[in-house]
Amino acid sequence: MAGFSSSSSYSVAVLLLFFLFISFTEARDHLVGGKSDAWKIPSSPSDSLNNWAEKTRFLPGDSLVWKYDGKTDAVLEVSKRDYVTCNTSMPIGAHNDGDTKIVLERSGPYYFISGAEGHCQKGQKLIVVVMSEKHTRKFLEAAAPSPADEVEAPAVAPTSGAVGLKGSLGVGLGLMVGLLFLM
Repeated sequence: MAGFSSSSSYSVAVLLLFFLFISFTEARDHLVGGKSDAWKIPSSPSDSLNNWAEKTRFLPGDSLVWKYDGKTDAVLEVSKRDYVTCNTSMPIGAHNDGDTKIVLERSGPYYFISGAEGHCQKGQKLIVVVMSEKHTRKFLEAAAPSPADEVEAPAVAPTSGAVGLKGSLGVGLGLMVGLLFLM
């Protein structure tokens, strides 16, 4: 049985590293709260969406995806001031389709509140902090910036699941181990 030459093994290694790099830098869709029913008044402070956001890394190009009942609620993107005061009268963007996807186009904080009357005051709100473009996906497992640091008022909201780095990392490590056996 013919073996691989060192130049073909090198080519395979470079190709595998390229695909591994691509998997770490692609934009991701983050389901807000990690589940489809997360956009709601939190049952407790520990059920806050900001707790989820603190544990999740967001990069420019990533998207937030909300699943909710568009007949009874809405997602409003607002200013920091409107986030703190729960002002729904002047949103930057308003969505009530029940299946909202917002692309995070720039680094920095984004503020979201519920459009349903009284829900924001009861904690249905979210701050997402997008890392600067100079950061890479290799820092995804580090602690995320705390949305609570952005605002001096208590912020309570529900939770989300991002497409994780663990799957890509597992595939990448598996490919590297496989490559070692080829050499």
